[in-house]
Amino acid sequence: MPAAQSIAVIIPAAGSGSRFGDARNKVFAMLAGKPLWMHCVERFAARAEVSRIVLAISEEDRETFVQQSARSAIRGKIAFCRGGSERSDSVAAALRTLDGDDSVQWIAVHDAARPLVQDDDLSSVFEMAEQNGAAILATPITGTVKRGVAGQGGCSTVDRRELWTALTPQVFRADVLRSAYARHHGFPVTDDAQLVERAGYPVALVHGVADNLKITFPEDLQLAEAILKRYGNR
Repeated sequence: MPAAQSIAVIIPAAGSGSRFGDARNKVFAMLAGKPLWMHCVERFAARAEVSRIVLAISEEDRETFVQQSARSAIRGKIAFCRGGSERSDSVAAALRTLDGDDSVQWIAVHDAARPLVQDDDLSSVFEMAEQNGAAILATPITGTVKRGVAGQGGCSTVDRRELWTALTPQVFRADVLRSAYARHHGFPVTDDAQLVERAGYPVALVHGVADNLKITFPEDLQLAEAILKRYGNR
C-alpha cells in the first residue's frame, strides 16, 4: 500500500451537463443532500494515503465550487485549477499544479461524476498500482457483445472473455503519468490509462464493483440513490 500522504488525486470537473439535460455542470446535481463532486472528494479525503486533491474546473463554475466547498470539512485538502475543453487538458493542468511537490509519489485520476467508489476498491487499486506502477479499476463486460452498424446487416459476435469496462480511479506512479503526458501530442484519448499504454507502460486491471457508476443521465441519479441506501449512505 502506498505510504501515508503520498497520493495526489486529480478530479477533472470542467465538463458540462449536455447529456444530463441540464444547463449547469452535472457534478452540481444533488445526491443524498450533497453535490456529486463532494461525494468523490470526501471518499478520497478520508484516506490516509491521500495528501492533496486537485479539481480541474471551468472558470464559470469556480464560484459555485468555492461556495460549496466552504461548507465542507475537507475544504483545506482541496485545490482548484483551471481545466480545459478536453479531459486530457484538465488532467495536464492539474499536473502542472502539482509541479514541485516531491511528496507526491502517486497520482490517482477520478471522474467527478463517479460518487460511489467503494473503500475496498480504493485499497485494491492503490495496492496494485504500487506493485505494478499503474493500475485501474475495471469491471468485466457481462452481456453479449456485437460488432456492426445499426440498421445494416452482417453483425458479428465478439469474444467478451478479455473485455472490460474501465472505471476510475486510475492510479499511476507520478513519473509514469507525467512521462505519458509529456508524449501526448493532442490525439484523442478517452482515459488516462490509454495515454500511459501508448507511452509503453503496462497498466494492471483491478476488478472493481459495477456500482461505481458514472452519472451521465438523470435516471442514473435514481440508481445512485438506491445504491447509497443499500450501503447505508457510506
